[in-house]
Amino acid sequence: MSTIIDDLLGSAFPTSPAAARFLRGGRDKVTADLRQPASPNAVLRRRRIWDIHDNFHCSIVGTCLSTAEARKILVHLRVKDAETQSDHEIHNRVVILARQPQNGGKFLQKALDRRHETTIRHFAKAKDADAVEALWQSALKHGDISGAYWAVLTHPLASEALIKKAFSDIHMLSHLVGAANRADIRRLRQMEDENAALVAKLERQQHQIRNGFIERDNMIEKLRQALTQAVENDRANAASPQQEVSVAWTQMIASLKRSLDKETTRRARLEQRLAALTHTQAHSERARRDAESRSEQLDAELSALEARIELVFDPNDADPNNRLDLRGVTVLYVGGRTGQVPRLKMLVQRVKGRLLHHDGGLDDNTALLPGLISQSDVIVFPVDCVSHGAVASVKRLSQQLAKRYVPLRTSSLSCLFSTLCRLTSERSPDATPSPVG
Repeated sequence: MSTIIDDLLGSAFPTSPAAARFLRGGRDKVTADLRQPASPNAVLRRRRIWDIHDNFHCSIVGTCLSTAEARKILVHLRVKDAETQSDHEIHNRVVILARQPQNGGKFLQKALDRRHETTIRHFAKAKDADAVEALWQSALKHGDISGAYWAVLTHPLASEALIKKAFSDIHMLSHLVGAANRADIRRLRQMEDENAALVAKLERQQHQIRNGFIERDNMIEKLRQALTQAVENDRANAASPQQEVSVAWTQMIASLKRSLDKETTRRARLEQRLAALTHTQAHSERARRDAESRSEQLDAELSALEARIELVFDPNDADPNNRLDLRGVTVLYVGGRTGQVPRLKMLVQRVKGRLLHHDGGLDDNTALLPGLISQSDVIVFPVDCVSHGAVASVKRLSQQLAKRYVPLRTSSLSCLFSTLCRLTSERSPDATPSPVG
């Protein structure tokens, strides 16, 4: 355990020499508790939150407990000003409670166990450290982070390496929002390059078709001139025998007919090709307009993110108008990708909101939608990752319950963040209310 304390706490929490001695003493206590051999007849029990080192409490409270639940715990314990304090102050107070089993720590332990009871029972089936690690990897894959993190840190068989890995995985989740934005911008650049290539190809093909028509018209004109010349020659040679004249006319007519048939066939092929290219050009033009529209939307989202992302998550910013604050708004997210749901919840919770999720009927019963919509202030759904039936149900139920719904362009974190920024500005006292839908 000394390795994980030295690596994680030493890098994540730089300390003074005095504080280092304090942390080293706490580290030795935790290491001794975890390494103390159990007697053969002893029953392994889960760790309590006050048994875990203090520097893990922040990640436990922030990941495994929502801000609303943390505030509810302080209100139940009758902590002064618990209902009016900021989310950051609530977080700090709950972290302090975790160290004190007699002054609220036991109640916090029960709240966490009750919230993640199903996951804890699932992890309790693990018989060794490898089984616990396999369950943690499965939870990461399916996006069930909060309950699994609490189950791993309190599991009696969790190894030092697994605890270190779980702590590191939770830390890296905060870097995914920027990665999602970069992926959207990269896809836009690729679409712009493909559109430019299609436009250049269309111009080349149109040039070839124009040249073909010109060549065809020139050939027809030559044939007409040849026919006129043949007629004039025939008149000039009127004294020739009748049989020779008839043979010459027959040969000339046959030759002209073959040339005319050939040019008619060629013209039909060119007209078909022109129709196909005209259709391709119209499709390319629509694709170009769609790409331009998407580019404008992405530029707007990127501008909103660049303008507010640092201010939103900067705890040192004293101006509350610069902070994105949903003020307890409950958002229902219908559809999307299951693996992204935990990150979406973390984003909404960071801006003082609450996120409910329904997968649109894949695993969740559609009969749950009316109850979820009635609990929500606004309903959102990504149009690129939701069924038509779910969208129809959301629109119908939202109109019946007088709830606002907002379609999202994609299921990315950046798209949801941009929409939250717009909703926050609309909910400000100076903003004009928007109609439902």
